[in-house]
Amino acid sequence: MANKYELPPLPYAYDALEPHIDEQTMRLHHDKHHLSYVNGLNAALDKLAAAREAGDFALVKHWSREAAFHGSGHFLHSIFWPNMAPAGSGPGEPSGDLAAQIAKDFGSFNAFKAQFGAAAGAVEGSGWALLVWEPNAGQLEVLTAEKHQNLTQWGVVPLLVLDVWEHAYYLKYQNNRGAYVTAWWNVVNWADVAERFAAARG
Repeated sequence: MANKYELPPLPYAYDALEPHIDEQTMRLHHDKHHLSYVNGLNAALDKLAAAREAGDFALVKHWSREAAFHGSGHFLHSIFWPNMAPAGSGPGEPSGDLAAQIAKDFGSFNAFKAQFGAAAGAVEGSGWALLVWEPNAGQLEVLTAEKHQNLTQWGVVPLLVLDVWEHAYYLKYQNNRGAYVTAWWNVVNWADVAERFAAARG
């Protein structure tokens, strides 16, 4: 395979999101879990390239699944890190066009937060909550994804993503996912979300 995926660096120090997300979790989550998705994606693509070379596609279903799983994990985590910033370093709520669109599509910012938080709490097993731009309808939506790649929609552009796999919160919050979701709102980087929104709309 000509191009290899790489682990992007964190845009802040490991302890920058304290006390809401602890340093130990960030080190394990970024350096171990995210790296495993990068390595898994590269390995799957290497295996698919070898299959093409040999003309042997007996394991194509397996390696295609691996590419989808690890690739989606890498993609979402690469949004997740810059979606956050140290508490107090930016606005606590969206503003401008993003705020107006949230109000239009959800009724209010608080209504959006309630739906997003409920979605994050309701994802079964391992998964994500996502605020996305749906370009065909020209609107924002809240979606979930299980195992990175299931239960989502084609063609949407993720703007804000929240990882609710247990490795994202168990060291600090144990089995209290709701407390983690509530704390996470303190470190949302609305400037990053607004930039993604502007780019998605063109």
